[in-house]
Amino acid sequence: MMRALGLMSGTSVDGVDVALIDTDGERVAAVGPCLTVPYADDVRGLIRSAFGAEHPSDATRAAERAVTEAHAAAVRRWSELEHIALSSIDLVGFHGQTITHRPEKRFTWQIGDGATLARALGVRVVDDLRGADVAAGGQGAPLVPVYHAALVRDLPRPLAVVNVGGVANVTWVGADDALLAFDTGPGNGPIDDWCARRAGQRYDKDGMLAAAGITDRTRLERFSEHLYFAKKPPKSLDRGDFGEAWVEGLSATDGAATLTAGTARALALAARHFPAPVAQWVICGGGARNPTLLRAIAEETCGKVVTASELGWDGDALEAQAFGFLAVRSLRGLPLTFPGTTGAPRPMTGGRLNEP
Repeated sequence: MMRALGLMSGTSVDGVDVALIDTDGERVAAVGPCLTVPYADDVRGLIRSAFGAEHPSDATRAAERAVTEAHAAAVRRWSELEHIALSSIDLVGFHGQTITHRPEKRFTWQIGDGATLARALGVRVVDDLRGADVAAGGQGAPLVPVYHAALVRDLPRPLAVVNVGGVANVTWVGADDALLAFDTGPGNGPIDDWCARRAGQRYDKDGMLAAAGITDRTRLERFSEHLYFAKKPPKSLDRGDFGEAWVEGLSATDGAATLTAGTARALALAARHFPAPVAQWVICGGGARNPTLLRAIAEETCGKVVTASELGWDGDALEAQAFGFLAVRSLRGLPLTFPGTTGAPRPMTGGRLNEP
């Protein structure tokens, strides 16, 4: 067993998640305290200015420095608050911040300097967890399914674990531990962008804006015809592949309601690709805190919907825990991705080890 810290910064650009996990990369012995440290507005702006880049520039270099410094500061703050010495940590799993994800070009870019972070913390750091998969022809996403499978061993299956971040992704776990995983479509990203532009708020807190609106069913049906939904998995998305332009012209509340319904509809359409129907949907990520979205998912999927917290999981820490888990797997040479999760040609190891 190793004591690993997992670090995650998602496409919603909310901040840095830090979570502790004790694992051998196959079993989860224990999970420890977690912390989310929001990005400062100027850091968030630097990151957003780098979105879509495919070549280094002053903008990407500035964003990478800011991301690395923010992660180092978040880990130190976690250490101080929890009174856990960094010298007791065996390994850090550093996802970095995705700015561009184009697997069709065999290209993905997560900014963040693992070597600098290792020196700053005095702890070994594993980064570049997607690169090998994408280079081999895989989608490079989602990466969390192998961790989901470790968590659901004692639950009735088949089931689906859905992470609703900027983009939403699902892991289908079969009764025989078979895995299928893919990005389902938009998550919170378009809703956040709409709220920022039309309501002057960073996100739809508790789904209140959407709850006050009316879903435009005509637009929702048109949205459902997007070619991505018919494409067979494995498949993945970039943060910008689904936007909020399709609800342009609606009021702030109706637009939020329609975008929320769209995220839920995408999950229902994803279920068409499952090898067998699921007993329940487990929702984690930021979307699990949006009751309006949870109701929409139950309505669209006609299924049993539970949140990660209802199962005793820390939904806010789940992805960060997963990157600690993946870092240990990387160190042990165990596969991180599989043909059924990313479309890789074979089970793929990955990650790059940075010594302090």
